[in-house]
Amino acid sequence: MTHSIFGNADIQWQALDGIDHLQYSILNVDRPNRIIDVIFKLAAGRQIVLHRHKALNHTLVIQGEHRLFEADGKLKEIRAVGSFTSTPPSDEPHREGGGDEDAIVFFSIRGSDGVLYEILDDDLNVISSLGMQDFIDLYRAQPVRSGCLSLEKTS
Repeated sequence: MTHSIFGNADIQWQALDGIDHLQYSILNVDRPNRIIDVIFKLAAGRQIVLHRHKALNHTLVIQGEHRLFEADGKLKEIRAVGSFTSTPPSDEPHREGGGDEDAIVFFSIRGSDGVLYEILDDDLNVISSLGMQDFIDLYRAQPVRSGCLSLEKTS
């Protein structure tokens, strides 16, 4: 069996201030249907900030292992390449990260105009949140893509 790596050299990865070990590229925002499509890159062997998903998330692991961790950092689940998951909103805090290599995961965030993610401190206090308008602003701020990854922005 041939092992291949997702060709992501042409993706212009972005970073969020205050969230280490995570990069993103927003592919599309469909505000009328309340859908955001984004690719996240989670650093190998690292965990991102504690957070909660406050909207439905469909995920597809494109590269590496998508690892999920309990709030205390204990490994909870490993999702292999090709794993598709549909996860409803939850108050359960967790962390995410990559396995032995960077994980690249497609997220389709669905069904909410309100808060989509809550960012928490280690005492489970909400310190920040990301909502639909935040993703719209991040999307509009991204450099324009060229070639096969060029997509029209939908407001």
